[in-house]
Amino acid sequence: MSAHRQDVEAARRIVVKVGSSSLTTAAGGLDADRVDALVDVLAKHHGGGRESAGKEVVLVSSGAIAAGLAPLGLRRRPRDLARQQAAASVGQGLLVARYTASFARYGVRVGQVLLTSDDTSRRAHHRNASRTLDKLLAMGALPVVNENDTVATDEIRFGDNDRLAALVAHLVHADLLVLLSDVDGVYDGDPGRPGTSRISEVTGPADLDGIEIGSAGRAGVGTGGMVTKVEAARIAAAAGIPVVLTSAVHAAEALAGGDTGTYFHPTGKRSADRLLWLQHASAPQGALILDDGAVRAVVEGRKSLLPAGIAGAEGHFTAGDPVELRDGAGRAVARGLVNFDAKEIPRLIGRSTRELARELGPAYEREVVHRDDLVLLEG
Repeated sequence: MSAHRQDVEAARRIVVKVGSSSLTTAAGGLDADRVDALVDVLAKHHGGGRESAGKEVVLVSSGAIAAGLAPLGLRRRPRDLARQQAAASVGQGLLVARYTASFARYGVRVGQVLLTSDDTSRRAHHRNASRTLDKLLAMGALPVVNENDTVATDEIRFGDNDRLAALVAHLVHADLLVLLSDVDGVYDGDPGRPGTSRISEVTGPADLDGIEIGSAGRAGVGTGGMVTKVEAARIAAAAGIPVVLTSAVHAAEALAGGDTGTYFHPTGKRSADRLLWLQHASAPQGALILDDGAVRAVVEGRKSLLPAGIAGAEGHFTAGDPVELRDGAGRAVARGLVNFDAKEIPRLIGRSTRELARELGPAYEREVVHRDDLVLLEG
């Protein structure tokens, strides 16, 4: 066993993500045998079970929309949002009920956690999500996490929960992320064609340069594909978390440190949890245009954005919403949580906080975006 696969075996807190195609039939509806096979593997690792290996496991599970197709008489995943949400509403209950019954065979209790990006990019919501997951694990339960597809809008196309899994892994300070699908790793070409081979390790983004990554799943019930899985692996690796990407049928081998799938080496260090969510999960509700001095202060000086540095604003946002910070050419240089409503910005533009406090009151003697609520974007 190689050194990095030993690290996989030694991981104590693990986030496992499974895609719709690994849990359901192509026509829609849960495949009980597939669910049970996955649970057989996870329960033997989770510390809350009778036959566990003493680890902590968080399961990020797709499949709610797919599970709701057959019961609603839908032949395929609908394109319109309303029917997607309806399918998710029906399917989410079926999915959690199936997990609850299957894990009960091992004495493992499950807890449902439904998230949207808004729940985790806002400071108070982020703390609540983190606290809930930590408490579930401390009490021996196994959290089953899914995006809240019944109310999500743009988030419903979040990448089949792959990115969500990477962010949850960071949120719970996981030692390992395992992405399970219907493909047993990243290949240097179409895995269905002769002559292609599996890429065993990825030490950094350059290792995949020139490799065409597939964008569609085979089963037709999910929204992800290898592109979203590789993106999720890169997010987690950049946050200091190793990743194994493989097929659901190789889950046991992957968790045991076997040579299966593609292993992504950590490429960075952990940052503030909420900032990772802000960078990768938030949907900007508008934009603030910065003058040159403010761009330098924010990007080079890592300082807060003050009213004096704002040259304009776009969009309809409220205090606490994520917004883009753009330079004079319209290039997004950062993203942050704004402290004022969009309608308040015009009277703040170009003015000092001291001046604003004198005219409008002490509530206006503050940053428009605090540096602790701001993340720089790659150029």
